[in-house]
Amino acid sequence: MAINYPYRVFRYRVEIDGISRAGFSEVSGMSSSTDAVEYREGDDLRNTPRKLAGLTKFGNVTLRWGVSDDTDFLDWLYSVAPTNNAPPTGMVRHNVTITLIDDAGNAGPSWRLINAWPVGYTVPDLNGMGGEVAIQSLELCHEGLEHTPGAMAGAASTI
Repeated sequence: MAINYPYRVFRYRVEIDGISRAGFSEVSGMSSSTDAVEYREGDDLRNTPRKLAGLTKFGNVTLRWGVSDDTDFLDWLYSVAPTNNAPPTGMVRHNVTITLIDDAGNAGPSWRLINAWPVGYTVPDLNGMGGEVAIQSLELCHEGLEHTPGAMAGAASTI
């Protein structure tokens, strides 16, 4: 009987509309939650309300990576919140896929953020006495989280 080892969190790939991006040091915040709506009719015999499903909400996802001369993400950010030198260009939404990679380098399970767009950008703190890599972050909101198991390429379940 084969042992099914879990995936590790340190090997993953991030693609934005099919374009692989290297160098992300961290991806955090992938989550979803559904509100519970309480409902009770006046002639119910029970003293407790019924619970109905309400709105499903998705947590913002934060991508962190080292500062470099690559400006693709800043261009994406400025499509939502333009600089003082550029007029508003209209929001650009992309699908973002985060895929775990197994020890052999094969693609594992993935999560796809539907219609993601940037809502925040953080510049690293600078310190003349530090020796760390300068890490910037981009916060994305999205309209859906779709999960695809690793062994079932092509079969996705939408949350």
